[in-house]
Amino acid sequence: MEGVRPGGGLPASGPGSGSGSGSGSFPSLFPPGLHGIYGECRRLYPDQPNPLQVTAILKYWLGGPDPLDYVSMYRNLGNPALNVPEHWHYVSFGLSDLYGDNRVHEFTGTDGPSGFGFELTFRLKRETGESAPPTWPAELMQGLARYVFQSENTFCSGDHVSWHSPLDNSESRIQHMLLTEDPQMQPVQTPFGVVTFLQIVGVCTEELHAAQQWNGQGILELLRTVPIAGGPWLITDMRRGETIFEIDPHLQERVDKGIETDGSNLSGVSAKCAWDDLSRPPEDDEDSRSICIGTQPRRLSGKDTEQIRETLRRGLEINSKPVLPPINAQRQNGLNLDRAPSRKDSLESESSAAIIPHELIRTRQLESVHLKFNQESGALIPLCLRGRLLHGRHFTYKSITGDTAITFVSTGVEGAFATEEHPYAAHGPWLQILLTEEFVERMLEDLEDLNSPEEFKLPKEYSWPEKKLKVSILPDAVFDNPLH
Repeated sequence: MEGVRPGGGLPASGPGSGSGSGSGSFPSLFPPGLHGIYGECRRLYPDQPNPLQVTAILKYWLGGPDPLDYVSMYRNLGNPALNVPEHWHYVSFGLSDLYGDNRVHEFTGTDGPSGFGFELTFRLKRETGESAPPTWPAELMQGLARYVFQSENTFCSGDHVSWHSPLDNSESRIQHMLLTEDPQMQPVQTPFGVVTFLQIVGVCTEELHAAQQWNGQGILELLRTVPIAGGPWLITDMRRGETIFEIDPHLQERVDKGIETDGSNLSGVSAKCAWDDLSRPPEDDEDSRSICIGTQPRRLSGKDTEQIRETLRRGLEINSKPVLPPINAQRQNGLNLDRAPSRKDSLESESSAAIIPHELIRTRQLESVHLKFNQESGALIPLCLRGRLLHGRHFTYKSITGDTAITFVSTGVEGAFATEEHPYAAHGPWLQILLTEEFVERMLEDLEDLNSPEEFKLPKEYSWPEKKLKVSILPDAVFDNPLH
């Protein structure tokens, strides 16, 4: 990415273009969707019609690797009376459909990426003596945009991103992110639909864990009450050396009470995970009704793979009701339609049968299963059990290396194909495990050492022979090998 200064607050005609002439001479080159977003920026920053921008050298829609066309940087003087420090405000352009389909057909003759209906923003505390904004936030936003375009998973307010590294590549404790509605930028109407603004908020590891155990919105509200940890505008201070729980120990009590009362609203994570069907003979690899997990996977057609991914995306949605998604996920304008499915809707609908091969419709009941997780994913099992299943909800692990998924369900979840009579059931590479409350309590006792990762030695195995269930916590390298 490189810096440019477009004239009049509109993007220049190309990287490195001069100011002014682009907007006056070539108005037809400006994407229509940008006008609405720039109008909102000018409303907030009327004295900054020409903010510094960084831009991808080769645009994504022309084959470049970076989805964001521009990231504009505005300086805000803050408000001492409101304990709002001086800061930089970054706004991205490119995740939404700012151009319409014609821009792609015009230049490449192929279908381009659909818009996702939101843009990212970020508020960074200005360092003393700093006269120009750093550009690393633009690279950070570009990385998140790349994930969205490649995975087709959108972000929502309250989501978290486990980054596991200082956001600015320093020694900072701010190593993860929460997402929330931008406190100032309002949704805008463009010719291609409404665009909302999601703000990135940098957090410490302890704050991320609290958001996972409880919910992101709750932690964001706590951050707003602590000026040096975010304040009302949720400004990220990369030099913050203390968590909100160290600044105000009483906040931990509020989190603990929230977890006990509400449970967790984290319904799933992308993870390094796998599962084996121990009830099937190892040599039985010709079973056309199943996909072998744990050996070289059978190749799926592109259509089959997309259908599985669509189903799993629905399974990862955070719903207010403990209902599993239907197999025949419906889409409209690129968005999923939410509805509460019945078991018939999930597994036997005629529309499902018309789309999904028979091998994916048939559910296999398994007698014995072996679950495999890396250490980070395994550490979330107590959250899954205590924060989700004991509250009548479900929790999904979606493999980051393939279509494999593992969903834990409680007896109160509707639409599951795992039942109390057959607690282990598979739909292709998607495994569901139904656990009773009594067994959940026992597992929590047996898995207590997962809460102390510093004392953990890999590999680690847990087994419940009478339940025919085994769980292994394995090194990351195991999952990096496709023949694990």
